[in-house]
Amino acid sequence: MDGGSGLNIMYVETLDAMGIDRARIWPTGAPFHGIVPGKQAMSLGQIDLPVTFGGPSNYRTETLTFEVVGFHGTYHAILGRPFYAKFIAVPNYTYLKLKMLGPSRVITIGTSF
Repeated sequence: MDGGSGLNIMYVETLDAMGIDRARIWPTGAPFHGIVPGKQAMSLGQIDLPVTFGGPSNYRTETLTFEVVGFHGTYHAILGRPFYAKFIAVPNYTYLKLKMLGPSRVITIGTSF
């Protein structure tokens, strides 16, 4: 979760681990800043992927556009402001929780450690 980021970012190694064909990436030519400190970064392109939160009885799926980057990162992906807007999600950084509306009740996502 990165409420300061204007991008959703997916690392190419995550895409490969998911078994998603790189041919689904479409090229973009715009660089971005703030991911690699002090440097401009270029993505390999963009990809649209369905993202689901929740469980079998209460879930929500939306399609998000990710910038696919070829450098190594600490995470699998970074969800930025476009994610928050699409899911109408509310983060709580103190408790490391994320809440969004589901079809029957609020979906709460917590940390995995």
